Amino acid sequence: MMAGLIVLKPGVDWTATGGLFDWTLEFLISRLSDRQAVNHLQEIVDNNLGSLWVDDLPAAAQREVVRLWRESLVEAGEAQLPETEQKGDVIRRLQELVDASYSAGFPGSNDPG
Repeated sequence: MMAGLIVLKPGVDWTATGGLFDWTLEFLISRLSDRQAVNHLQEIVDNNLGSLWVDDLPAAAQREVVRLWRESLVEAGEAQLPETEQKGDVIRRLQELVDASYSAGFPGSNDPG
């Protein structure tokens, strides 16, 4: 299976299996208010493009993406992903994406530290 790549900024990225990458984008697709951003993400999933550059989204959509990841990505993964032996590892991967959003310097009200 192909891997997926999310580039938060040059030098700060996150890779996952194709399935987890698609799930992470679908998590956003169902929640984002920016229709143009939703269409862009849906196109990536539908065409198995395998990468998302957060910079490709409008600034407001970038902030919304990061906020959604920080507020509910890990919780959604715990609730929605299948109970398998790998689930703990998968949840840790999602947490790494959230952590990367801080490393990339995206502003946010709940910066760690």
